[in-house]
Amino acid sequence: MRAQLVELLPQSLADREGWAADIQVAFQALRIPPSTENLCAALAVTEQESGFKVDPAVPNLGRIAREEIERRAARLRIPKLAVAAALELRAGGNLTYAARLAAVRSERELSELFERFIDQVPLGQRLFGRANPVRTGGPMQVSIAFAEAHARWHGYPYASERSIRQEVFTRRGGLYFGIAHLLGYPNSYERHLYRFADFNAGWYASRNAAFQAAVAAVTGIPLALDGDLILPAPRLGEARIGATEVAVRSLGPAIGLDDDAIRRALERGDRADFEETELYQRVFALAEQRAGKPLPRAVIPNIRLQSPKITRRLTTEWFATRVQGRYQRCVNKAFGRR
Repeated sequence: MRAQLVELLPQSLADREGWAADIQVAFQALRIPPSTENLCAALAVTEQESGFKVDPAVPNLGRIAREEIERRAARLRIPKLAVAAALELRAGGNLTYAARLAAVRSERELSELFERFIDQVPLGQRLFGRANPVRTGGPMQVSIAFAEAHARWHGYPYASERSIRQEVFTRRGGLYFGIAHLLGYPNSYERHLYRFADFNAGWYASRNAAFQAAVAAVTGIPLALDGDLILPAPRLGEARIGATEVAVRSLGPAIGLDDDAIRRALERGDRADFEETELYQRVFALAEQRAGKPLPRAVIPNIRLQSPKITRRLTTEWFATRVQGRYQRCVNKAFGRR
């Protein structure tokens, strides 16, 4: 495995042995089969997200962060003068928070600055609570919230005094959690392409988008194929009914399920066993009967990428397709194909 990784990594990459070692540890700790296809999938996402940089620079990051602070302040009706005064406080050494903010080049630097700002400046706590607004990081740009949740449930293979957030910004941590997010969940996909879409849109988004397409085909109700089967509850115990659930409920008599049964099944949309529910099976059976042909069980979600870091109109399909191209080149190289 190690030797194959060294060969597949870019020849110009410094410390290929170190990269290969961290990837190998991740696969072994997560018990993911180190097939050529899985190795190439991890390398393709890393190349797409960071170009194999542990802490990639983000253009105009200081300006983006300052604008986020000002948006939050406006939403909380905090005067601009109060924000400006807080940012003129010293952030260690002779530099102010404003000066350090203007100088940040990477998400790791920004995350560390926000940690200090939240911990030491009362206005920082008012703006952000205890929630650092930097949400992704590391060579695979993995979600920090995902990494923290994964570590709580499954542990972390490295002994470290750093927080999980801080570990995400290291090579070993960023690769470990990125590979966990990409490959560490069961699914019935026949192509890695849909894993790439899920890496961007969330686990099972591609499967759920295919289910939405089947529902739309049967009901004639246009649905956003975004993979979100239910709306998140704004408060504990409070359910909201979204467009997908409304459409599925209209099929209740045809599939023999009441609203409560439909809701319970849709709530399993973030799990592999959603496919085993009567709802999933009956909807596809009805849709295929009416279509007179098999329907796809995975569809790339139609989602526009939303991030202050993104200046172009990009989508999940764009991301998945780009990664798929890198993946295919890696596989071709591994098997000696052009």
